[in-house]
Amino acid sequence: MNESTSSLENEVQPQLDYHSDGYAHTAHHNYPKVILQADKLGRSAHARLMGKHQQDQHRISEFMSKVIPGSKPPLVSSTTEWKRLERHAEEIESTHLRDLLKDPVRCESMFAEYDGVYFDYSRQRATLKTMDLLFDLAEKQELESRIRGMFNGEKINFTEDRAVLHTALRASKDEIGTIFVDGIDVVQEVHDVLDQIKSFTEAFRSGEIKGYTGKRMRNIVSVGIGGSYLGPEFLHEVLKTETNGVTTSLGYNLRFLANVDPVDVERTCADLDPEETLIIIVSKTFTTAETMLNARTMRQWLWDFMGDDIDVVKKHVVACSSISALENVKDFGIDTEKYFFRFWDWVGGRYSVCGAAGAVPISLLYGYDLFEDFLEGARSMDKHFLNAPMNENIPIIMGLLGVWNSSFMGYNSRALIPYAQALLRLPAHIQQLDMESNGKRITRHGLEIDYPVGEVNFGEPGTNSQHSFFQLIHQGQTIPVDFLGFVQSQHDLLMDGEKLSSHDELIANFFAQPDALANGKTADEVRAEGCKEELVLHKVFDGNRPSSSLLFPKLSAYVTGQILSLYEHRTAVQGFIWDLNSFDQWGVELGKELALDIKEKLVKARKEQGTLHIEADNPATSRILNYYLKNSKDAAKNGGTCNPVTSITRKTHMEHFPPEIHDLGGTIGRLL
Repeated sequence: MNESTSSLENEVQPQLDYHSDGYAHTAHHNYPKVILQADKLGRSAHARLMGKHQQDQHRISEFMSKVIPGSKPPLVSSTTEWKRLERHAEEIESTHLRDLLKDPVRCESMFAEYDGVYFDYSRQRATLKTMDLLFDLAEKQELESRIRGMFNGEKINFTEDRAVLHTALRASKDEIGTIFVDGIDVVQEVHDVLDQIKSFTEAFRSGEIKGYTGKRMRNIVSVGIGGSYLGPEFLHEVLKTETNGVTTSLGYNLRFLANVDPVDVERTCADLDPEETLIIIVSKTFTTAETMLNARTMRQWLWDFMGDDIDVVKKHVVACSSISALENVKDFGIDTEKYFFRFWDWVGGRYSVCGAAGAVPISLLYGYDLFEDFLEGARSMDKHFLNAPMNENIPIIMGLLGVWNSSFMGYNSRALIPYAQALLRLPAHIQQLDMESNGKRITRHGLEIDYPVGEVNFGEPGTNSQHSFFQLIHQGQTIPVDFLGFVQSQHDLLMDGEKLSSHDELIANFFAQPDALANGKTADEVRAEGCKEELVLHKVFDGNRPSSSLLFPKLSAYVTGQILSLYEHRTAVQGFIWDLNSFDQWGVELGKELALDIKEKLVKARKEQGTLHIEADNPATSRILNYYLKNSKDAAKNGGTCNPVTSITRKTHMEHFPPEIHDLGGTIGRLL
């Protein structure tokens, strides 16, 4: 026994309290300070021993893999820590949240706070024992070490031999010289690009940069798909009604073109004047099929109005892409000296909103300063994730509870319900972030998993969601829910004669729904309301449905950065525990490969005027393809337009929506 634990024993004998889970606890923040000290020292000693043990085990595994060809570490599901959680899950099945919520010590312990973020997880089907067992699993999986490795630039995306450094996109200038990848100072590179974006966007907003015909540009169209679109769009929707964003965006218009469906082009361009429009093409490789087709379409749209001149492209199109795609960008006609904003292979698309993919469109519309506020919020949560102990670390706790619900409680879905209309696109972004990251079947050691991973993520803002799918959440399948609420609204209303403001009305639902899911309503409670006996069972809510609540001060650019970082790190934690590579996405490739083959067949069929019979890989695909060809050809005969000759040029902005006369002035581009 070491000195610290020995002296501690003489100083105090910790008294263990047994709670509703039948387990003794000394490690939670409502306990007397002397007990907390005892626990801290004890855990510190234990952590040192476990750290050395884990290092030894890691060395043994590495050695054995070299000595015995093909030797691989076992699945996490075979570890003692995992088995303990499996047995504990059986214990939890006999509990009910309405009983667990009556334990004041448990409720006071199951929350965490940091930088204005209040996280309450007392309505999870978990106890203090659950959390301790999850922390044990995290130690076994060397979670904190893996987190540090990610922040330090280790190449943890091993299938693509890449570092994972989306956190570096919001690192401060003070961190220049601290992170290197292949000898390159990552943070210096990031700030070089941010400085370039700041100069460009300020020149655009001041009117210094003008279009081909000399007009001032006021419309921005960002062309990209996946993370190049979902992240920036979610941020844009927040800033539309953010206190500063409302004023700094006056006189400007931002739209996103993602879908290769030509209708998306029509909806995007219908009332825009191309002479006043800047196009941003966001593609890491500048080869993404959907993005590049839309990019060529937008280029043609510009040419149709202003003439087939390469200078039209140089004045109206900019690129956000990888340095390795520079030649592709040049070939497209973009001025790479002034209008090329690079990002790097060590940032995946779904993690790229803090880089050029988000910085360029958002700074053009709202000004660079507001985007910088967003980066600062993300940076704040990054520091918390990296430095806070596990039992106080909000992203770690959220990630561990995700593992608990998915792998041990058997819940294969989860919902994200923000009680803020401005976050209407957050669920879609988190859906891609999480499902593309952890929707895997093979571990980082090349073993096929035998445990559930990767939830189906979905959501809508409250209270709209309550009138959509909450029937199922309350009385159908059990789906864990994250509720996001805000102390202050971006824009509150209190109408004459109303007792509560609109925000109070909204937030009352934020507080009510978690309790309704947890406690439910018994048959006796229904009968006590005078319900007819034949309807009693229909009105019973069994409850015992888990949720977490996150309460933030106010939805600002800074808080939005916190939210983004929080969910990025939750995703990483689950991947680390499950032994996955959360940073590649090979699952999206097969469909794209098959689409290339089908496109070749369609090209041949169109050349033959639809007379060619397509033979696909199976009779079902052959039949439906030929049905499509026949009917798309017949549509032209019946007065429709055959797909191959669809016109893309529409001058509806002149015919129906003439641009308003405006006088943009001032250094921040506000309307005078």
